[in-house]
Parts: sequence; C-alpha cells; structure tokens
Amino acid sequence: MEFLIRATVVSDLEVFFLNQLDEESNQMAAFTSADPTDKKSYIDKWTRLLSDETIHMKTIIYNDEVAGTVAKYEMDGKAEITYWIGKRYWGRGIASKAVDAFLRLEKKRPIYGRVAFDNVKSLRVLEKAGFVKIGSELSYANARGKEIEEIIFRLD
Repeated sequence: MEFLIRATVVSDLEVFFLNQLDEESNQMAAFTSADPTDKKSYIDKWTRLLSDETIHMKTIIYNDEVAGTVAKYEMDGKAEITYWIGKRYWGRGIASKAVDAFLRLEKKRPIYGRVAFDNVKSLRVLEKAGFVKIGSELSYANARGKEIEEIIFRLD
C-alpha cells in the first residue's frame, strides 16, 4: 500500500467534489454546504481558498489515486482541522494516517476538530491523533436539515 499526502492542486478538486456527493458521506459529515451538488460553487470556492494563506490543504494519495483531503483552516482566529476520505477508501486507516501525517507538517496549536456526535469513526480518528474532547454544542447540519450535537476537540 502506498500512502502519502501532498500539496493540493486545482485538478484534485474534481475528485473532492465527487467524494462529497455521496449521500452516506454527507450524512456522516453532517456539516456540509447547503447544496453539495453545485459543482461550480464548490470548484470556485476551493480554487479561491487554495491561495488563502490561512488555509493549509493537502491531498491524500492512496495507491497512486486521490483518496481525499486534509486541511487546516481558521475560524474566528482559531485553527481547525478538517478531512474527507472518499467512500471507497473507508476502513483502511487512511484518515488516521492522513491526520497524523498532516499534524507533523501543520504546527499551529492549539488546533480544534469538530465532529457530528454520531460519526464514531471520525471521533476515533481525532482521539487517536491525541485530540481531547473539550465540549459540545448544537449546530445546524445542512446534510441532516436540523441542529445536531457537534463534539469539539482540541490538540495543544
């Protein structure tokens, strides 16, 4: 198995867009865009964000294929981690490896992670990486059309 993370390029965005179209993936992630089928908005947004200095984005490569993304962004001055793995790559430990590799490159601390309360696998990814649960809040989840509990993690 070949695994690595590399700088994201615009051509990767097509795969990221297709990954986030999967209904089960959207339900798990919960906190998605209002219209995940709007390809133009998705590509335009992420193309613009690739040049944003507050965003550190990497592409996950598994066996020479784009498998997903891992990134740091800032919200209200706080660094947050996000990741998305294509469904066909689930269950292989790729998210955990990607987060570990990314955190060796991204030095900003503290860094926060937020996960839907019932996304057990993603909760475990953050815990394995050393994140500690610091609280929770109700947030509107576009993919579910309602407020749900979002678990908040922190890594110092």
